[in-house]
Amino acid sequence: MNTIDLTPLYRNSIGFDRLASLLDSALSSNSVPSGYPPYNIEALDQNKYIISLAVAGFEKSDIDISVDRDVLIVRGSKPEEENRKYLYQGIAHRNFERKFDLAEHIQVSGAEMKNGLLKISLVKEIPEAMKPKEIPITDANTSEQKTLDHQPG
Repeated sequence: MNTIDLTPLYRNSIGFDRLASLLDSALSSNSVPSGYPPYNIEALDQNKYIISLAVAGFEKSDIDISVDRDVLIVRGSKPEEENRKYLYQGIAHRNFERKFDLAEHIQVSGAEMKNGLLKISLVKEIPEAMKPKEIPITDANTSEQKTLDHQPG
């Protein structure tokens, strides 16, 4: 099994432990996730996303959506129908669980179901405290302040 040395990442970066553990778990995962139900992840713009899951045959009451420690979990469970006798069953109604790792500051803003598609809306909301800010520079000889303009380079 090949591993990736993340030492260069740690030399100049602080707080990327979660990223390293995500990479490590993705590379070391031996289990192949089920392809059911199929889904799309769409970027609407820089801060808005939609996850669409094809959940034909499920009712809203059969589906549970939760977020636990930056992981979005979508579960579907359909009660067994004992009175049915299928000659052929091509439409899957099996229980499922899908997990999506969310980056920091990604919040679930809503969910809707229409025409067999469950659409989960996500938005990236960076707190004011995390946004770039200007730091005033004071002159040691006087109490006059000068502002350093930060321009990305």
